[in-house]
Amino acid sequence: MSSLKYILVICMSSALILLTAFSNKENPEFPVSASSAVLMEQKTGRVLFEKNPHEVRRVASITKIMTAILAIESGKMDETVKVSRSASYTEGSSIYLVPGEKIKLRDLVYGLMLRSGNDAANAIAEHVGGSMEGFVFMMNQKAKEIGMTNTAFSNPSGLDSHEEHYSTAYDMALLMRYAMHDETFRTISGTKIYSFEREDRSQHWKNKNRLLTEKYKYATGGKTGYTKRAGRTLVTTASKKNKDMVAVTLNASDDWNDHISMYEYAFSHFKMMEILPDGPLKGVQPFKGKKTLYIKGPVYYPLTKEEYSDVRIRYTLLSPKEMRKTEDGEVGRAVIYLQDQAIRNVPVYISGEEQREKVSWAQRLKSLFRERAGAILP
Repeated sequence: MSSLKYILVICMSSALILLTAFSNKENPEFPVSASSAVLMEQKTGRVLFEKNPHEVRRVASITKIMTAILAIESGKMDETVKVSRSASYTEGSSIYLVPGEKIKLRDLVYGLMLRSGNDAANAIAEHVGGSMEGFVFMMNQKAKEIGMTNTAFSNPSGLDSHEEHYSTAYDMALLMRYAMHDETFRTISGTKIYSFEREDRSQHWKNKNRLLTEKYKYATGGKTGYTKRAGRTLVTTASKKNKDMVAVTLNASDDWNDHISMYEYAFSHFKMMEILPDGPLKGVQPFKGKKTLYIKGPVYYPLTKEEYSDVRIRYTLLSPKEMRKTEDGEVGRAVIYLQDQAIRNVPVYISGEEQREKVSWAQRLKSLFRERAGAILP
């Protein structure tokens, strides 16, 4: 790093702010029956509660979250699937497909998520992946893309048919958080009763997720699971007052109450606080005239009342070379820290009449010193 660039980084890095924000490192004082558990805020991915979050375990039918999102992302939801003999005879929970039956992929995904049909899972895999092997490859590729580093899939249903089929509570929370960004998935996951016309009859399916259908009014979706080797597994989502949560439990004897306890803790102790407002950055404006540093959209983060004075923001400018590589006019970063750990990296942009490419590094540095280098934000 050149001395000039070093000076600029130091100057901008000194712009720290103390916010009325809050942190809690310790787990709350309530028990969960699960061997592994994670409670994650959806928008930010912050883990609010954990118990053995990275312990590798069997996950049973919550595997079907991956199967569902791959089917949705395939763009084939309105295609008709002809059910194979092998799919129709899949063991375990079933929506009672028959060989040769023709059914929409959309209806299969509803049967997969609401009734946990293993036959639906295999029929989806064969249609979307071209073969069981092809679909399993897609599952593991998507897991890597999402960042599920301790996960391996060997089938689309979660049956204990292979030793190389496992995940963690944290990885499954990442998967559900990813899936919930899709509107179709949110709709299916949150459906209590689904009715449609099958080939020879009307079909009505009630969701097996009792947290959604009867036990918790803030529940918005999820997926149940069970095998003898995995025990009870459960992934759910819940929302209250602009707070959206994902809860995961693996091998839990009392999973419904585990999830309710985690959600009640989150909703009562955490608040989505505004760390940075939308628009111009107050107090950090190194340029004179009409040029303004700003961010696009407000930044919120879930915080507790115990995290007072633990959130800070460090600003850095990109080098001219780095700026030229950005496509959307980014000129710097606002790095948000909670208890000395970076939690968000927010792009900073510049507005004004003069094009950012025309402002030389020396001019920028001179202007920075002429203003208040390292100004403290209010």
